[in-house]
Amino acid sequence: MSFPKVIFGTSGLGNLYVAMPDDVKCAIVEAYIKASNGSPFFDTAGKYGAGLALESIAKCLMQLNVAPHQVLISNKLGWLRVPLTAKEPTFEPGVWKDLKFDAVQKISYDGILECYEQGNELLQSYHANYVSVHDPDEYLAAATHGADENERYHDILQAYAALGDLKRSGKVTAIGVGAKDWTVIARIAEDVQLDWVMIANSMTVHSHPKALLDFMNKLKQRGTVIINSAVFNAGFLTGGEYYNYKKIEPDTPLGQQFLSWREGFYSVCASFNISPAAVGVKFGLLAPGVKSVALSTTNPGRVAANMELVDAVIHEKLWHELYNRQLITADGLSMVLNGTNEIVN
Repeated sequence: MSFPKVIFGTSGLGNLYVAMPDDVKCAIVEAYIKASNGSPFFDTAGKYGAGLALESIAKCLMQLNVAPHQVLISNKLGWLRVPLTAKEPTFEPGVWKDLKFDAVQKISYDGILECYEQGNELLQSYHANYVSVHDPDEYLAAATHGADENERYHDILQAYAALGDLKRSGKVTAIGVGAKDWTVIARIAEDVQLDWVMIANSMTVHSHPKALLDFMNKLKQRGTVIINSAVFNAGFLTGGEYYNYKKIEPDTPLGQQFLSWREGFYSVCASFNISPAAVGVKFGLLAPGVKSVALSTTNPGRVAANMELVDAVIHEKLWHELYNRQLITADGLSMVLNGTNEIVN
């Protein structure tokens, strides 16, 4: 499997936080294709805008006359588009804007196949080469008691049985998992042969627990590819109002803690004349076993700059300053110092 350093995350094409017109979406897709050096890789999901991101990818690629064989698409499966019967979608209310459909979680053997077929229908002439189970952590967290949790985990294993059948039949190239709770990924990885994992919101310059670093090292030793997603904690590191898709409440102790950390982080970045985004991306890319970071934007003019973030040269003293100000842990400092060949001494 070959993964570019930057995979284009398509949550914005599904109207995450803001509704975008089609021409802007296509301008973003075009800019990414131009900047990808012939290896465009789109990460999407039925959950993104209740299938809107999938539709938008197809519409833009067709408008740009991009042939199906010229792109790779990863579709995280587990959320199925359904009619919208309320004023707003029932999944992640307040996060997705101006949607015409709702989405429900469908994790089982038949449910995953249904999501796979619907995804390819929305992609039209394009096809998902890489597939995974999306948000198994949320599915397990919805359990009401122990027996229910066991049944739900069985559903997840059955979903992977379906993905395994798709792979054996040659319909997909590789299977993986996408989740925010890395401990659920670790549990699944003990029972399922995964080609790749996407860890979201968990391995960032703000949050990088040692246990996660140890797990990622284990995946690296197994040869499992890791994609690091949401390395800005869903926009928080770059000035957004949300932390991991939850709005920050400035008047609460937790909100004040988040904002205080970010103020210190920005101060260190400014003192070294480098953008917080560059530091966040480089940190996420230097984590054990990471082959790619998934980045997204709602601004076509930002695409090329985002692609260049992976090549930023970070002064070694910056990492030490972040550690000295207790903005990263000792394990985080060791990780970046041991993981880069681009340190300036």
